[in-house]
Amino acid sequence: MFFKQVIGQEEIKQRLRNMVQEARIPHAQLFFGGEGSGNLPMAMAMVRYIFCKNRTETDSCGACSSCLKLNKLAHPDLHFVYPIASNKDVKVSTDVIAEFREAVLNQPYLNQQDWFNELNAENKQPIIPAEESNEIIKKLSYTSFEGGVKIMVIWQPEKMNHSAANKLLKMLEEPPDDTLFFLVSSNPDQMLSTILSRTQLVKFSLTRDEDIAAALTSTYHCPGEQALNIARMAEGNYREALKILSETDSNLQFLQHFQSFMRICLKFDAFKITQWIDETAALGREKQKYFLHFALQVFRECLMMNYADATLVKLRGEELVFAKKFAAFVHQGNYEKLVEEFNSAFYHIERNANPKILFMDLALKTNELINVKQGLAKS
Repeated sequence: MFFKQVIGQEEIKQRLRNMVQEARIPHAQLFFGGEGSGNLPMAMAMVRYIFCKNRTETDSCGACSSCLKLNKLAHPDLHFVYPIASNKDVKVSTDVIAEFREAVLNQPYLNQQDWFNELNAENKQPIIPAEESNEIIKKLSYTSFEGGVKIMVIWQPEKMNHSAANKLLKMLEEPPDDTLFFLVSSNPDQMLSTILSRTQLVKFSLTRDEDIAAALTSTYHCPGEQALNIARMAEGNYREALKILSETDSNLQFLQHFQSFMRICLKFDAFKITQWIDETAALGREKQKYFLHFALQVFRECLMMNYADATLVKLRGEELVFAKKFAAFVHQGNYEKLVEEFNSAFYHIERNANPKILFMDLALKTNELINVKQGLAKS
């Protein structure tokens, strides 16, 4: 990973480059931010920049011997620790290092679900076990293979067993010579406060919609308007944007699906709603969740049209044309309840609710809510 491949976060990039160029890299840093903010790929870009033998002012060269090794994440002075699905064959991170390298190289914006899908261990508890602490001590006790620094990247340190966390704390208090730690976390509040106090904190903000959209357009040739809509749906999470892009033919498809649902619900045609539910049940849970997310966005934008500055509305194209007509059905008398019902449906879909029962219930409630006249109080 190069700095130029990390989406947005320009201020952090410059700060990190300055640290390397001025030879004042803290021995332990914690990169923390929401999922998809880029903290893991930024850590990988920083590692490459530190090891690079011919770095420029802006990025690694990509051609030196260190960069070539890092193309495979196989530099001998780079070590990783990350959650595993512990079993009789997998005791520590190095037992699945090949799988981890492949996962990060394929998707630098890796999240826990991606990683456990890679291991076929979705239903197991992710953990950095106590045995890992001895491995950390062992790895960092060796001298550098290439005569420079050793780097330990700990991904999701909040998953550390208490014993492992305490041993890590001791190493941070008395770090081995020429050793750098990069901790990468989405939930630092779950870590020991004593570990937090011994690291320099680097906070990642949500990725800007414009940066996500630009990346989708340049990398995946996603049309500009669709890319911006996906970015807004992703709410600063680039990994979520990629997920939406991969699982959705286009936002237009979901707009048409939403239009059909609302037309059927308005007059409640039992035969047509049954057909619609059968089609939706066949989409699979991820697309069902996306549909509900899409609906929530439309409700929000309709309310903005009715009660706020229309220039703040984010919808474009056919979505905007539809929303202007549909906005009359979303108002102060029903908005909160609509959001509550669709959020509840999203929650239960995530927990494997029967989609046919769930969407029939949602259709009945939606029929009642969108027929509430504007100006009437909610029940």
